[in-house]
Amino acid sequence: MPGHWLLAKMGKRVLRPGGLELTRVMLAGLNIQPRDAVVEFAPGLGVTARMTLQRQPASYTAIERDEAAAAQVRSFLHAPQQRCLVATAEQTGLPDQSGTVIYGEAMLTMQGPEQKRKIVAEAFRLLKPGGRYGIHELSLAPDELPAAVKNEISRALSHSIHVGARPLTALEWRELLEAEGFQVQSQSVAPMRLLEPARLIRDEGFWRALRFIFNVARAPEARRRIFAMRKIFRRYQNHLQAIAFVTVKPA
Repeated sequence: MPGHWLLAKMGKRVLRPGGLELTRVMLAGLNIQPRDAVVEFAPGLGVTARMTLQRQPASYTAIERDEAAAAQVRSFLHAPQQRCLVATAEQTGLPDQSGTVIYGEAMLTMQGPEQKRKIVAEAFRLLKPGGRYGIHELSLAPDELPAAVKNEISRALSHSIHVGARPLTALEWRELLEAEGFQVQSQSVAPMRLLEPARLIRDEGFWRALRFIFNVARAPEARRRIFAMRKIFRRYQNHLQAIAFVTVKPA
């Protein structure tokens, strides 16, 4: 089971590297309004989707490749203009220039270089001129980090979370976005503290955090894996951070 789904099974709702704090920063930069047509790539458990729906956009479309996750998102979509489609972020099937705001979190990191490029290119295709695109991902620091260290961290993360993880430096993320035509409006970073107690409480609330800890304590195999994940995060904490960009498609 991939690490993020294991955490979800144990009761963790917020699975983004920068937590709710960086998600809120990204959403503030995207400035979703009632006139906006919003597309979310890979909504997962739907935590950010709910935050977006509170802003009452004109329409909301989620693109989720996992049918079970899509069914969970559909459970709280109650209006005709709200939907969750089973498709991939690099080939959504949506029409050109059908959105004004697009965002995705903690999903580009898991893709190889060409898939990253295809997903960013798809966001560009879907946006109307002047539309905004936001990402919230895992990042490596500093920009001058040697290639050998980058590869070591990627291998360690991939082994720990059972999913390929290929984070980029801040400069590499920016270059990826700009290469597909986007103009960067803002860049924000936060510490990568996904499994630290203080972040758990801030993201989940005290009682949900306590329930998560209790569930992990009762499941030896899950506890072993989650402690191993936290050990990797701590080992490379000087080189891991969460990053969010808000970009615009030129008018």
